[in-house]
Amino acid sequence: MPAIESQMDEMVQFLQDISEEKSRHSYEPGKWTIREVLNHVNDGERVFLYRAFWFARGYQDALPSFDQDQAVQEAHANNTSWADLVEEFKTVRLATISFFKSLPDEAWSRTGIASDYPFTVRSLAYIIAGHVAHHRNVLAERYL
Repeated sequence: MPAIESQMDEMVQFLQDISEEKSRHSYEPGKWTIREVLNHVNDGERVFLYRAFWFARGYQDALPSFDQDQAVQEAHANNTSWADLVEEFKTVRLATISFFKSLPDEAWSRTGIASDYPFTVRSLAYIIAGHVAHHRNVLAERYL
């Protein structure tokens, strides 16, 4: 997907403009820090990519929901350097790009159930791109 590829460089540039100090910022008590938001983006991409892999390979078992708050809490992203979280985004995104590039045409329309909802592999690729775009906008509007 070209959107996923072009989005990587744009997002990395956006993230690199955030300082180590600023990455600890939360716009309101009880809200995630910028580090936690990026950790969530990375985790979310992994989850959506796993779903795409599962369905593309023809598995029929439904996949469970993803509790984003539990994942953020257990990740302890505020103890990870900002530079490492940005590098992790790049690494995860490169794996995503590699996977989608390798898919045979027929795999894109395969379907499955996750979180009690039906998805196609193609829809998950769009969700990955949309999820990053959504959180980039949240960071720009509420945090920066």
